[in-house]
Amino acid sequence: MTQQQHDVFLQTLERELIPALGCTEPIAIAYAAAKARQVLGEMPRGIRLRCSGNIIKNVRGVAVPNAGGLRGVEAAAILGVVGGDADRELEVLQAVTPRHLELTRQLLEEHFCTCSLQENVANLYIVAEVFSEGHTASVTIINRHTLITRIEKDGRELFRQDPVTQKSDDTDWSGWSVAAIVEFAETVDISRVRALLDGQIDLNGTISNAGLRRPFGAQIGRTLLDVCEDTVWTRAKARAAAGSDARMGGCSLPVVINSGSGNQGITVSLPVMEYAAELKVPREKLYRALIISNLISIFQKHYIGSLSAFCGAVTAAAGCGAAITWLHCGTLENICDTIANTVANVGGMVCDGAKASCAAKIASAVDAAIMAHHLSMRGLHFQPGEGIIQDDPQKTIRSLGYIGRVGMRSTDAEILNLMLGNVDLDRR
Repeated sequence: MTQQQHDVFLQTLERELIPALGCTEPIAIAYAAAKARQVLGEMPRGIRLRCSGNIIKNVRGVAVPNAGGLRGVEAAAILGVVGGDADRELEVLQAVTPRHLELTRQLLEEHFCTCSLQENVANLYIVAEVFSEGHTASVTIINRHTLITRIEKDGRELFRQDPVTQKSDDTDWSGWSVAAIVEFAETVDISRVRALLDGQIDLNGTISNAGLRRPFGAQIGRTLLDVCEDTVWTRAKARAAAGSDARMGGCSLPVVINSGSGNQGITVSLPVMEYAAELKVPREKLYRALIISNLISIFQKHYIGSLSAFCGAVTAAAGCGAAITWLHCGTLENICDTIANTVANVGGMVCDGAKASCAAKIASAVDAAIMAHHLSMRGLHFQPGEGIIQDDPQKTIRSLGYIGRVGMRSTDAEILNLMLGNVDLDRR
């Protein structure tokens, strides 16, 4: 491995493994609205939002964190204006108080915020415009949850950057491969990543514990532990699902995200942590396994894009499955087969918005990844030409990306039409 590739992997982990409070789409709306109010300099008389279909889809059914059970685009935007701290970015709602919640509920009843669908834009697209007596301010976010591309006040542009050049930073993806990721994980100086990974272990472990203790969401994690045999396989699924139960249920605890998603951050970490505990491996080996899980998930998600109809739990689960195989001293071939076996099984799972059922999808994806691990350790794997599986692990990852980015484009539009009530199912 070249020093340049080594540095790229380090920079990627530093960029991607950051804390976020709650589902990242409502948080992005709250951040845009809070920033717009900051620019306006006073409490506005109203908010006008324009959002892409994927943003609306991923906010419609999920609880806004620290919002007392409130859900949806309008609640996220109003709470961002009323109690948000734009300087905290993805933790913008951390300091919300009961007074802020009371005012938010009042403003929701007064239709303080309106939202319209913006078509033919990037999948991640938010414009938050606030207005007062004689003044306006607007903030535009494109492609990444905190990537502000334009700020205006009273019709005058204060800030602009090109969302195309900023879309996925300046990462050189040409040197990425499963083999390079494993080599990096096995050789990197752990002191360079210890703080990042400790944060992921601590924060994601804490929210999982909350999901197991309290009845958040659909209680997928709690149910799995109650009805299934007490094995590491069960606990790995349950721990990941419980983290999502809490997060989708509006828990106020932050998580360390992966590929812009808290659910993916939960999925890449908690099953690996559970297997490491079962195997009683040293802390350093857990760190190296988490590096594999995080980077393989990021590698796959790069080809799909930030938001699509493809469920990110699949790519995150493939990453954690690969790490579990590595923890069991699997070969590089075993690791690659685990990824392919996972993709061959649950590669068609759709994303129909952020909501309580995300926890169930995580449990299913992790279950598939663990089965994929056991198959690969027995020398069993799906063959090239069987579906989208290719003769090279990098090609399999790219083919999965093609399905998620291109193949599911029309699926994405139809899911949104169903969610918005634009399809008359009685006439179909």
